[in-house]
Amino acid sequence: MTIALPSKLKLRDGKRSLSWVSASYGQHPIDPEANRCSPGTYELDGEEAYSPVRYLPTFILLYRARIPIIFTGWVPSHRKSRQPLTISKCEYNSLRTLQNGYGNEAQCGRAIREFCARTGTPREAIFYTTKLKTNSGFAATKAAIQRSLDKCSLGYIDLYLMHSPIGGPEKRRDCWKAIMEARAEGKIRSIGVSNYGVKHLQEMVDARVELPVINQVDLHPFMTRTDIVAFCNEHDIALEAWAPLVRGLRFRHPSLRNLSKKYNKEPAQILLRYSLQKGYIPLPKSSSRVRIESNIKVYDFELTSDEVAALDALDEGMTVHLGRRL
Repeated sequence: MTIALPSKLKLRDGKRSLSWVSASYGQHPIDPEANRCSPGTYELDGEEAYSPVRYLPTFILLYRARIPIIFTGWVPSHRKSRQPLTISKCEYNSLRTLQNGYGNEAQCGRAIREFCARTGTPREAIFYTTKLKTNSGFAATKAAIQRSLDKCSLGYIDLYLMHSPIGGPEKRRDCWKAIMEARAEGKIRSIGVSNYGVKHLQEMVDARVELPVINQVDLHPFMTRTDIVAFCNEHDIALEAWAPLVRGLRFRHPSLRNLSKKYNKEPAQILLRYSLQKGYIPLPKSSSRVRIESNIKVYDFELTSDEVAALDALDEGMTVHLGRRL
């Protein structure tokens, strides 16, 4: 499988890595500094004997955990319990990565277990993410984590996120303490945050606590968040773009249409390619098999550095959800 990775990709150590590796996934060390590495290296996973499908490139996080570089989101739908089975039939089937937190953890977990049983795929090949819905303090967070585990019935959660910084410094601190404790107990493999601004992340740095491996924010050419990007790069926090397609609101923009025509790609594919070349982990959401298949076909072309810069210049401070900058 040929993968076109950005030749201009800049990592903090100045290196790019492309190698064939197995899909092993180990639990993070409890010591937050142990086995520490800078995120941002792409690795390509080869076909495994147990899998009927191919692996996608992975993005190395802090502490050497691997996360697939494109996620699919799961939102409430009458068809929600079927989406992983749809994914398993697509060309890129092995994406097998799920974003949860919308009241469908039980359905998601059931579909994953069915998929694993049917294909012989081990649980470790699935990267499952869910979120803390409300920042309600230490005890409530521990209880919420256990509920998520019970509902999904997957044994552990690969990535657990605080959904937002809402609640104030004390609530954020207590919730994060509970999440770190759950990770130490083996209930969670990786811990992260969502919708955190620089001031929220700086608060964690000042407190000298274990930093999140991921900050999931609204990122796309029309909202570049250069301050958050710079801060996360400085502190080795990977960035996951939760609305990389701008929910289709800018598909008719002339810049996107021109690039679509040049590369014979859909506007969504141009936006996903932009995210990858910026070093982000894009999270497109869809329940459509056609769109899911299309979203992964972004490795056979590469935007030029001038084209990426031109897309950066489209920044208009547009967020598709929060209505304000973080």
